[in-house]
Amino acid sequence: MDTPTLFIACPHCGVRNRVPAARAGESPQCGKCQRPLLAGQPLELGDADFDAVVQAAKLPVLVDFWAPWCGPCRAMAPAFAQAAAQLEGQALLVKVNSDDNPRLSQRFAIRSIPTLVRLDGGRETRRQSGAVSAAAIVALAR
Repeated sequence: MDTPTLFIACPHCGVRNRVPAARAGESPQCGKCQRPLLAGQPLELGDADFDAVVQAAKLPVLVDFWAPWCGPCRAMAPAFAQAAAQLEGQALLVKVNSDDNPRLSQRFAIRSIPTLVRLDGGRETRRQSGAVSAAAIVALAR
């Protein structure tokens, strides 16, 4: 059986790294410069790679369903990034563009954005709609 793999570009040197999906929540490092690949940043996923990452994740996964045209989504983006930095190693924060990934949006019955969905072992355990603060995002992920 093939192990699901993510390709993550290093934010420091630009090299594309292959990361087993099961290790995405373990603070992977760049193979070239040895710096953190995610560096406390949210991971962008879509219809093609979402299930592989979520099913393999050993940490809770907090998904931000958003769209680029959504004002509240853009306003909450810095808070989501701040929460990702605070939760590094404790939870995996993921962003899903609902316009580009309609199957995921439909599967999770996303009716408004932004919507945060917490998954434990691939199963939804919590949900929050509307823009919230970094502190609220951290509380939802824990």
